[in-house]
Amino acid sequence: MKITIASIDKGGKDKLYTPLIEHYSKIIKSFAKLEIIDIFDKNITKSQDLSPQIAQKSYTVAFEPIVSKGIVSIALDPSSKEVDSFEFANLLKDKNEVALFIGGAYGFEKEFLNKCNYSISLGKITLSHKLVKLLLLEQTYRALAINNNHPYHK
Repeated sequence: MKITIASIDKGGKDKLYTPLIEHYSKIIKSFAKLEIIDIFDKNITKSQDLSPQIAQKSYTVAFEPIVSKGIVSIALDPSSKEVDSFEFANLLKDKNEVALFIGGAYGFEKEFLNKCNYSISLGKITLSHKLVKLLLLEQTYRALAINNNHPYHK
């Protein structure tokens, strides 16, 4: 299985989050191939100063090459259905390739959410991008552990 986590994020090393992101990235690799893609180009930078709608459109454009590959795509969207760890595990179960999308400061436009196979919520609270990425990595590992009968999730 291959999992891609794509995020509207400047990337870079952070003393607090980077070691934890690296830890979960490493242990996920015992179950799946993992790729993390951080995107924050000039168009996104400019668009965020113009309007939320233009910013959302720039996120769609940035993610278009990934979502159009025909793989199972899951967008994180706070207004979508909240899932627990077992429901999330079911979304990943028996899939060859999955892409998980973390939007920018203004979230996703409906057009992008409609292109995805699923949109889910990890909760109604607002979190920083790095924290969301860390949380998503932990839940991805937990889901893979559940699907592989590994005791981590207990």
